[in-house]
Amino acid sequence: MTVALRTSQDIKGLPDYDFWVAIDDPPLGLDPASERRGTSAALEDRFDECAKIWFALARTLARERTGSWAHTPACAANLSDFGLVLAWTELIRTWAGEGQTTLVVCDDPWLFRHVMTLPGVSARHAPGYRCRELALHLRGAASRFRRAWVLFTSALSLRHQRKAPRRDGPFLLVYGHPSSQPNGRDGYFGDLMLHISSLQRALHIDCPPARARMLAKDGRTVSLHAWGNPLKAWSLVFTRWKPGRQETGGPYQWLLRRAWIKEASTAQAMAIRWQDLCQTAWLRDVCPSVVAWPWENHAWERCLVRAARAQGVTTIGYQHSVVGRQMMNEAPTSNPDGLDSIPDYIFCNGPATRDRLADWGIPADRLVIAGALRFPASRAPERDPKAPVFLALPFDRKVAAEMVAAAKKAAGESREFLVKDHPMTPFHFEDGDGVRKTETPLGELAGVSAVVYAATTVGLEAVIAGLPTIRFRPRSSIAIDVMPRGVEVPAADASTLGAVLDSTGKPPEIQHNDSFAPVNLDVWRQYLDVA
Repeated sequence: MTVALRTSQDIKGLPDYDFWVAIDDPPLGLDPASERRGTSAALEDRFDECAKIWFALARTLARERTGSWAHTPACAANLSDFGLVLAWTELIRTWAGEGQTTLVVCDDPWLFRHVMTLPGVSARHAPGYRCRELALHLRGAASRFRRAWVLFTSALSLRHQRKAPRRDGPFLLVYGHPSSQPNGRDGYFGDLMLHISSLQRALHIDCPPARARMLAKDGRTVSLHAWGNPLKAWSLVFTRWKPGRQETGGPYQWLLRRAWIKEASTAQAMAIRWQDLCQTAWLRDVCPSVVAWPWENHAWERCLVRAARAQGVTTIGYQHSVVGRQMMNEAPTSNPDGLDSIPDYIFCNGPATRDRLADWGIPADRLVIAGALRFPASRAPERDPKAPVFLALPFDRKVAAEMVAAAKKAAGESREFLVKDHPMTPFHFEDGDGVRKTETPLGELAGVSAVVYAATTVGLEAVIAGLPTIRFRPRSSIAIDVMPRGVEVPAADASTLGAVLDSTGKPPEIQHNDSFAPVNLDVWRQYLDVA
């Protein structure tokens, strides 16, 4: 035995062990000095190695009838943690082959049952799963009924917008970003609508009706809810993704069961299907000449490309955020139809993205450098060793909480942290212990001593600015690496953040235009077919 697998409620009378690792929060009573070091880095390495497994499973899962309604078949690593549990499996498999004994504390009933079958793993009492599954099923049902009411009322209240759009023109399809305005400015496409007067804007179903009505004051914006059938919303309460029998009976049966149970505990499959129904009806009714949107190759986007191609509508996926090596959803590898659900063109912020997507198999004639509408060159703060450390939180609230806790541990008389949360997921905490919140973006600060980030473009902006930059690794999950190919910055977890801050210097030099090229309006006008 080289791995002792236990739950947090079953750690009394343990055999002798050399190290311990907790897959979630560590239980009380374990000696912190015996915690296995370097686990976050090793977990990330295994995550990268497991990409081929996830890709292969995803292609099969996405072919099934319900596969287009889920995040796991799209390899969306920031929305599905299937890759994470694959990584834990392989890491534990490695420990099980060592001469030393590692205690692994795991309260996840599905992962526990999967791991306990590995050679070299000794497990005692597996945590119960049936009551947990029942609770998640009930939660999912409640979520879908609540969402049905929201979709029903949204479709009714916005139905009048069907008459608003001009037919046959170019459209942007966007999420309801908080910085979008009815004056033509958009949170994803900047001031493009101010330069191209024929452009109209369609709002993704994530945009609430009140905000959709506000944005529609420009006379050029409509909500896709307007093309939804209110009665159809109620029939979608039974919409769930579930893998077929072949996959749920294979070697990853417990991990796939975990994935579909977790996705079914929300209304996300219902929302993806509603988005698909609304956008397909909109395409048939409005017949836009071209549609461009913030592209990440998520499930609803693949449906959009297929529906648009059937209607003869040109599709342009505009690079959303950055394209890091672990953003697997943007590779066509998981698409069961390959390039058929990839847009006609992908507009890239700069050469770095173009090269990454080309490496993943997207043809060069579909990749166009259009420039960075969201990330114009801006003033950067000065590097000031006496200034606070800027802590840029990610979309994931759990990782954000771990970062704030780590900052409080690393703060002291000579070090203070300024914390900026993600605009789409505000994170609330009490100032204190050398850590305080700021609403000021990095580029508007006078000076910082360093930047610590996780899974946010702020890290790339800091490297471009030449600031000492550290990538935060959470202890038991993956924060997606956003850096372009060939760019490495120091990484730290909660236990090493202070030491890494003490030793971090200037990052590698990269050019702003490599990642965020100047906007080329001629390209936009050409491809949007505007004189």
